[in-house]
Amino acid sequence: MDIATLLQPRIRDSQSLHEFHDALTDQVPNIESCVAQLKRSPGDKKLIADLFRALHNIKGDASLCKVDMGAMIAHPIETLLGRLRNGEVAFTDLFAEAILLAIDRLELATEALVNGQKSLKQLKLVELVNGLEELAGTASGMVDDKVIHLIEAVTGFRPAGARQTVNSRIVTIEISSASVAADLDFFLSLALQYEARSPLFKGRSKRQLQLALDTNEVVGSPIDPLQLKAAVYMHDLGMLFLPESLWLKVGKLSDGERLLLRDHPGLGGGLLQRMEGWQTASEIVLQHHEMPDGGGYPHGLKGDQITPGAKILAIIDTFEAVMLKHSKHGGNRSLVRAIAEINACDNQFAPEWIAAFNTVVRRMVEG
Repeated sequence: MDIATLLQPRIRDSQSLHEFHDALTDQVPNIESCVAQLKRSPGDKKLIADLFRALHNIKGDASLCKVDMGAMIAHPIETLLGRLRNGEVAFTDLFAEAILLAIDRLELATEALVNGQKSLKQLKLVELVNGLEELAGTASGMVDDKVIHLIEAVTGFRPAGARQTVNSRIVTIEISSASVAADLDFFLSLALQYEARSPLFKGRSKRQLQLALDTNEVVGSPIDPLQLKAAVYMHDLGMLFLPESLWLKVGKLSDGERLLLRDHPGLGGGLLQRMEGWQTASEIVLQHHEMPDGGGYPHGLKGDQITPGAKILAIIDTFEAVMLKHSKHGGNRSLVRAIAEINACDNQFAPEWIAAFNTVVRRMVEG
């Protein structure tokens, strides 16, 4: 292994690097979609072939564009997928996590190089490639054990279980971690700063958190509760960096004001993205204004391209806003109107999460 290629890649052709970046960006949604579908149908040979082909294309693009780092990451994944295609290993939740973690790090590394960053040491690419190469040659019954070691070496966190939602790229972190608890306390303090800006916001973080966790729990908690908790606390942090007159405005927003508001997911999500261990929470925050039909922002993602946690948060955040809008009608009437409005937005929210949310709200009303 050429360690220097992974720590400080040499860019031989800037235009070729940008071409590889664009090609990778095009391929990633296909890979995520294949992995998500394989989670439901792990023996589907067509999906396995499609996934193998996508990784083969990435490896080929990396070689053609002289992005050696990309080829070094893609090669052992391609080997592993070849074994999957031949029936030598089985597709599991942890197998999926290894692929998504590797693709995620490749995306981050490529974007860093495009932005002129010289060192990639913080991405642990040496540990990633070492782990992938070991994984590619490991015995069938040891694959999940090797993946656990790989994830722990690259992220610093040991997966606590295999029940995970693939598209959200979850690496479950242990609740006992003191650093995780300290991070969550910090995120809450920032959320409370936002709440303090208006009497109408009092208690919103607590309300939203309870709704989000309960909605997740209804379907068996497929989303890491700690990542979801962090996202609830941080999703509106970006508002604090925008003019207060803008996000407290009562009347209709102008087109220019709406464009300014679209910046806020990137601010909160960007902070989480730069903190080790909170990548899933970062994705949730960045995507919580996306819509299943592609009409959301900031990237116009569709359907399974949107991480499940963001789909929950989109419902919870809108529910809070609608409750606030109708609060002058009184508690019960406000709640009924908010539920009706949420359920009427058939293109704005993921239908698979609306049912779970309705169950939670029904319990609130009946309780």
